[in-house]
Amino acid sequence: MQGFNKYYPPDYDPQKHSSLNAYRGKHALGDRARKIDQGILITRFELPFNIWCGTCNNHIGMGVRYNAEKKKIGNYYSTPIFSFRCKCHLCDGWFEIQTDPKNTRYVVVSGARQKDEEWDPEENGGYAIHDTEAAGPSDPLAALEKTTDAKNHVAKVQLPRLEALQAVSEATNADPYAHSQRMRKRLREEKKVEKAKTAVDDAIKNKYSLPSELTLIRDDEESAKAAKDEWEAAKREVAERESAKRRKLVEAGNMVPILPGTTTFARSTVASSGLGKRSSGAISGVDALKARILQNTARQSLARPKPQP
Repeated sequence: MQGFNKYYPPDYDPQKHSSLNAYRGKHALGDRARKIDQGILITRFELPFNIWCGTCNNHIGMGVRYNAEKKKIGNYYSTPIFSFRCKCHLCDGWFEIQTDPKNTRYVVVSGARQKDEEWDPEENGGYAIHDTEAAGPSDPLAALEKTTDAKNHVAKVQLPRLEALQAVSEATNADPYAHSQRMRKRLREEKKVEKAKTAVDDAIKNKYSLPSELTLIRDDEESAKAAKDEWEAAKREVAERESAKRRKLVEAGNMVPILPGTTTFARSTVASSGLGKRSSGAISGVDALKARILQNTARQSLARPKPQP
């Protein structure tokens, strides 16, 4: 069983020695850090491609591993550039490979040469490989269709998904106290508005002596339009009723009978008023009323007994 305890010598002083490695004069990485004072760290490096050694001219295959001296030699913007210096296992020659962040590849600097394995199909009787992502001739309709599809995808897929994720996040990470505070604030605002509306309704009921249990509708645009429509409908109904009454009076005036015992004055009056015969114009209600009064007067005169001589 492996032991995990550490032995601290009697002369070990934690204030003087920060660690056991410092007490023994060793680095935490051991022999890998023997050149750490020069900025070099021994690391395991694997060849990224096939190379030819420049000293012994032997072929070294891709994937062969070496204990390389890793060193930082510069920066490409914020990306460091590292150099790996390896010793050939077939001879005593050294070769160096550096990283190329700009082109995302490795570059042989010295001591070897990279094996050229790029194959051009046109030079070997094949067809050229075209870059499908290269910018070609612009097609306005294709660009418009692509933009429209992207907008539709954002509106129909991405936005609902983001809203759903936002709702889940708020439900999971929401503060119960803050949520309760928002709800109570909204309820207080609604209660305040309802109280103001109730006060206005009570003032109207007291002004017009309306029953307290009567429910008044809200004074909004929809209710105002509905009330206006009801008022116009009632107005038309009253107008139609009055018109029907007038037509009945006119018809009754046209059919007033002339009693056989009517005096000459009554006959002449009825005739002059146009009731004894049909005229081309319609008889008004006032004329019909006059005709009725004359008819009643004629009846009373006939029923009255004549004085004895």
